[in-house]
Amino acid sequence: MSVDRDSLKLHWFLPTYGDSRLIVGGGHGLPAGTAGGDRDASIGYLSSIARAAEDFGFTAALTPAGAWCEDAWLTTAMVAQETRDLGFLVAFRPGLISPTLAAQMAATFSRHAPGRVLLNVVTGGEPAEQRAYGDHLDKAARYARTDEFLSIVRDLWAGETVTRHGEHIRVDGASLASLPVPTPPVYFGGSSPEAGPVAARHSDVYLTWGEPPAAVATKIDWIRGLAEAQGRTVRFGIRLHVIARDTSEQAWAEASRLLSAIDDETLANVQSGLGRSESTGQAAMRALHERTRADGSWRDPRALEVYPGLWSGVGLVRGGAGTALVGSHAEVADLIAEYRALGIDEFVLSGYPHLEELYWFGEGVVPELKRRGLFDDGRSSVPPVSTGNPFVPAGR
Repeated sequence: MSVDRDSLKLHWFLPTYGDSRLIVGGGHGLPAGTAGGDRDASIGYLSSIARAAEDFGFTAALTPAGAWCEDAWLTTAMVAQETRDLGFLVAFRPGLISPTLAAQMAATFSRHAPGRVLLNVVTGGEPAEQRAYGDHLDKAARYARTDEFLSIVRDLWAGETVTRHGEHIRVDGASLASLPVPTPPVYFGGSSPEAGPVAARHSDVYLTWGEPPAAVATKIDWIRGLAEAQGRTVRFGIRLHVIARDTSEQAWAEASRLLSAIDDETLANVQSGLGRSESTGQAAMRALHERTRADGSWRDPRALEVYPGLWSGVGLVRGGAGTALVGSHAEVADLIAEYRALGIDEFVLSGYPHLEELYWFGEGVVPELKRRGLFDDGRSSVPPVSTGNPFVPAGR
């Protein structure tokens, strides 16, 4: 059965740096080695997450890119062989590989796993991390290079032979022996002024981190306007964590448990690193809990609720996406519906640990979304809402 084109898309996340029952750090402004949980990110474990995501009707799984995690291309290529039809939203950084090689890698992936590769373009990390990879361009130049890079990749995927001498990239007589079928969709994020025009020209899906709905609406209007000026239509996605339980009280108790494991020294060290980030989006994430860090109220999980059901606690010790949907299955579905009404088409979700939280969401929230007509994975039946979790003994 085909999936309703108006249905929202759900994606999960593969923690290629390790997993834990606590919040795992890593990301913008943080050095290699700062991420990593007490649960090894083996191919077996990542495959178990991917297979569960398939069973719940998710479209794809996002894998991160950076010095703090495993390589996304190699990892997803191996996990793809352990799964049936789940797609992989592979994060990669233009400039660290050539556009011709990137186009060829995507075509190869597509040949062996047809329709299962999606590309998440990450223009750059922090300057120190970029320099460690041999990239010494500043932020504005990195976005200009991404623009050139994606133009070449798109032309190669269209079957053209490309000769291009740009400011940052030069290729001569580039072509592909085989083309990816279908053409991989391009996902792109970025909140800075330099990011907007590049996203408007090249992205199929623009991704934003989970800010409150009003801020997300402003960002959607910004990118939509830029895209329309170029005669293009862009879909929109959002990156969020999630804590969904049978009751709201249980969900907030879990948020409190995660928070209780954070100490003042860890918080100060992580925020010092994140404060050096050049990312406009990272600055927005930090601003969500700035007041609570200043007055010490961050120890109260409800003080970190920046919008009903939207919790900024994850961003205290994790770079990148720092907010979570917290509540009962129905309450989480309510907030998803609210973002959907703004124009968000795709939701990239995760939770701690990623396997267990996927079951909470898949057995509790997914049926709720189906009943509301928001999600259609092409299956005829709607399973009952879960009254528990396979990893939690009955009665607890």
